[in-house]
Amino acid sequence: MSLTFKGSLFAVLTAGLLASATAQTAPATPPATGTPAATPAKPAAPVSAATSKAASEIAVTVSGAVKGQIVRCPASLKLSAQAVCLYVKSEQALLRPIVKAKFPGRVAGDWKVMGKAASLVVNDRAGGTPAALVLLNSMTATETLVVVEAVKASPAAAKPATPAGVVKGYAYVLDTDLTGVVTVTALGGGKYRLAAGSETLTVTVGSKTAQLASGAVELPQVPATDGKRLIFPLAGLRALGCTVTPTDTAVTVGCGAQSVGLKPIVF
Repeated sequence: MSLTFKGSLFAVLTAGLLASATAQTAPATPPATGTPAATPAKPAAPVSAATSKAASEIAVTVSGAVKGQIVRCPASLKLSAQAVCLYVKSEQALLRPIVKAKFPGRVAGDWKVMGKAASLVVNDRAGGTPAALVLLNSMTATETLVVVEAVKASPAAAKPATPAGVVKGYAYVLDTDLTGVVTVTALGGGKYRLAAGSETLTVTVGSKTAQLASGAVELPQVPATDGKRLIFPLAGLRALGCTVTPTDTAVTVGCGAQSVGLKPIVF
């Protein structure tokens, strides 16, 4: 599963752009004289309503662990509405083990450190799927901006439809897989000519009946097409006099003096 983060978040962090955000994120310096500025009240749930439940839990846990103050995320980061930014008066190196210790069995690897930035992927549960990316960026030697950004899996690619006529569980090869041993020529109307050495086989998509020079033969499964390529039953190559020899990870197709190793397609 691949992860997608809104904007080039980690790239921005590793480029050190957050350092320029110190002025807009760090709390104001208390007045030199008079009554000290009041410490802002810490919200019970420092997350956006748009944040997923798992990412919310991670943000709350990180906030409590680092004792950070919630600040507005720098606009330059182009974060999603799900992001939480915290200002922490502590150096980054001290924060990394503290944060990681809060998620036993839930982190994907270790901190990835690049320059002033470090990132850690946290799963929704032990052995689960990634839910949030925790990023630390050193603003100064003793100040760190912490970002918790929800993540989501990229949509799974749609599984291509099984071509008409293909029998699931049987091995097939594409015409392009046979280059060098079998010459495949499209004749139009769903017909193809397969030539190997002196033998020629004419097949029709959707029909088990094929034609050799010596007469008609029956193929084990019907040939098919995806609209561009011929999808031919592997066992049907024996009608051309070819041999099909299994190997540890693929098969070797030999036609006369020529042979090729290929991995069949099983729908």
